[in-house]
Parts: sequence; C-alpha cells; structure tokens
Amino acid sequence: MARTDTDTTQRPQPLTARLPGGPRAGQTVGAVVLSLSPVCIELSGADAGTASLYRCLLCVPVLVLLSLPEHRREGPPPRRQLLYGVAGGALFAGDMLLWSRAITEVGAGLSTVLVNVQVVLVPLLAWAVDREQVPRRFLLWLPVLCAGVVLTGGLFEQGAGGSDPAAGTLHAVLAALSYSGFLFLLRRGGFEGHVVTTYTVVVVSATVFSALGGWAWGALDLTPSATALGWLAVAAVSSGMIGWLLVALNSPHLPSHIGAVLLLLTPVGALILGAAVLGERPTVAQWGGCALILVSAYATVTSRTRT
Repeated sequence: MARTDTDTTQRPQPLTARLPGGPRAGQTVGAVVLSLSPVCIELSGADAGTASLYRCLLCVPVLVLLSLPEHRREGPPPRRQLLYGVAGGALFAGDMLLWSRAITEVGAGLSTVLVNVQVVLVPLLAWAVDREQVPRRFLLWLPVLCAGVVLTGGLFEQGAGGSDPAAGTLHAVLAALSYSGFLFLLRRGGFEGHVVTTYTVVVVSATVFSALGGWAWGALDLTPSATALGWLAVAAVSSGMIGWLLVALNSPHLPSHIGAVLLLLTPVGALILGAAVLGERPTVAQWGGCALILVSAYATVTSRTRT
C-alpha cells in the first residue's frame, strides 16, 4: 500500500506537525535552512574532507542529548533502523566528498544538475522498494522541474569545464546516487519512530566515513583555522542540527515525490544567498530556473496526492 502524507495512523506525528501545513511546512523550512550550508562552507575555505568531517562532528554532542529523551521513552531502536542509520551516514559522507570533488573536476553547473536528479531517483526508489505510487501530476511537472534544475545550475553558462570532465562526471553521478540513497534511507528510517536516534546514528556514521574518505583523498585538515572552524560550526548548526533533522522528522510523513521536490528549494536558496552574501551574480537564465522550480514545486506539492 502506498504511503501518503495522510497515512499517519500507524506512525507518531513529527515534532513539527503543529506547524501550519504540518510535515510539508517542516520539510520546507528544513530545505531552506540547508541552503545556508554551501555559503558557510565557501566562506570557511575548507577542503571537502575537512568540511564534511566538521559539519558532522560538531553536531554529534547536541544530537546525542536530543536523542536521550526519545531513547528513554521508546527504548533502543530496532537493529534494522540502526543499519539504516549507518548506511545512510556512509552515503551522506560519500555524497559530500564526491560532489565537492566533482565541482573542481567538471564545474559547479553540471555537478549541481546531476546531484539534484534525486527528484527522480528518490520517488523511483520508493516505487521499486515500497510500491509507493507516483501521481500523474508529478510526472507531468517533472520535465519543468528538471529544466529548472538545469537552468539554476548555470550549466549553459558554465558548461562542463574543469580539471577532468570525465572523472568529474563520474564523481557527480556517484554523488547523485549516494545523495538519493541517503534521502531514501533517512526517510525510511523514520517509519517506526526513534527518528532522532536514527538520525544521530546517521551523523555519527557520516563523521567516521568523512574522516576516512577525506584521509584517503588527501583532503583532510584536522587543525583548521579558527575562522574556518567558526564557519563550519555555523554550517553544522544550520544543516546538521536544524535542516537535516527537520527533513528526518518530516520526510517519513510525506510522499517521496513531495519530499524530493521540496528539497529543490535548497539550491534555489543557495543561489539567492550566494548573490546576497558572496557577491555572486546569477544570470537571467539561473533566475528563470529558480522561478521554474518554485512554480512547478508549488503546483506539485499543493495538489492532492492520489493513492
């Protein structure tokens, strides 16, 4: 049977259910908050391994404290959820490292476009594994969403330049697969409660795999400057303690296609913040891509889901 945002009788309501709009509002806020992270990482000047490690590591103490009441109330999570958490953390670390590497090898445009094919892959995974139905309205708007992602990524302006386009394309594709798998497992790990605990396992796992991956790629600095560490702390708070936690709490209560579409607000927000904070100058095509994403996301998310 397909899961929808109205199918909540067998699952506890998320902590953000009391927000106007319920889980959709929580997912939207989470996606917007996540757009702060790329700007903070850019300002930190940290390389991929260092940024991935510290944006996860700095979250761990707070997340452990947040998970204790849930653990006392509901007991330890099932082993299956812990496995979801460990695997999800490994995929999240892989996404962060691979995408950062792809940006230098193939350019920001193509790497951004490829990693956001999660809007297709996550619903596809949910259909293949959970037999969740994909509404026709989403399929009709999907080409518009994809066009918006391509334009927002600036692919036509930036092209596929970089130090190694072939390797960069491969790394971007692997990052997209890792990101989609992470989102699917993060959502699936919240179906049976213990959401905060499972998410904490995700972040701990991502910390370990980020350290290992950064070390293997020679992109790990264990003693970053105070300035870099400060910006990475802001990234940790915005993404790890707020953004992804909101996604973890709310995505299990949403159809997969709606959760995936709402996460496209992250690159839109990052483009706007890049212009406001970093002095970047998005092109007319990029602003047009943002508009396409917003319009198609509104049309998709506000429609009634058929089951």
